Amino acid sequence: MAGAGISTDSGIPDFRSPNGLYSKLKEYSLPYPEAVFDISFFLHDPSPFLRLSEELLPGRHHPNSAHYFLRLLHDKGLLLRLYTQNIDGLERAAGIPAEKLVEAHGSFASSTCTMCLKEYPGETFRDSVMKSEVPRCSACGGLIKPDIVFFGEQLPARFFLHLTDFPRADLLFVMGTSLEVEPFASLVYAVSRSTPRVLINRDQVGPFLDNSDGLNVVELGSVTSGVKRLVQLLGWEHELEELEKTRNLMMRINDQRTSL
Repeated sequence: MAGAGISTDSGIPDFRSPNGLYSKLKEYSLPYPEAVFDISFFLHDPSPFLRLSEELLPGRHHPNSAHYFLRLLHDKGLLLRLYTQNIDGLERAAGIPAEKLVEAHGSFASSTCTMCLKEYPGETFRDSVMKSEVPRCSACGGLIKPDIVFFGEQLPARFFLHLTDFPRADLLFVMGTSLEVEPFASLVYAVSRSTPRVLINRDQVGPFLDNSDGLNVVELGSVTSGVKRLVQLLGWEHELEELEKTRNLMMRINDQRTSL
């Protein structure tokens, strides 16, 4: 389970800290910060979300060691599934296959007209945002929204893979999440009662506040520092370092091609 805290060392602020993403929206006089993800508010005034999107669009930031640690778990055949709250696409950028991902809150990879439901590639929304334009449907003029789950919308069907995934897990990592947003937060309780859970996070949260059963492990601090400590204990430092170097080189080459 991954949240915004795994991406802060990639330069993406989390949502709720004093300098987080919600703090950047004060000029819009939102009734409450989370209204930026309220579908009714978005249809009324998309400008706060479009401003927020500038910080989150894929390609603006690169994965860090936390994302690559998750990729390394996959490469070693140890990743059953990665459930992420993040919409920044950095798990995909790290090379984690789509079939191993459950993007519980959707992503910018595709977008849809809110009126006629015409589907668009994610680049359509991205191009409009980068030009400071409101994305409009070429067919009906409706507002185009990325396929991100707003409050009041249904979760993607893949989210319900948790019904079979979590009972199968023999270890659960919980990384960079406040465990405040439901129903994602409740997934932490979906594993077997005998399954160990490891929290790598800035703060102790949820069931990790209590370790009466002795099955919870907590590593507090930045997620990347916690991951590096874990990788050191596992003896995987060289593998993680090589994976980071290779993927980052590939992304730099791709960025250069895109800018031509």
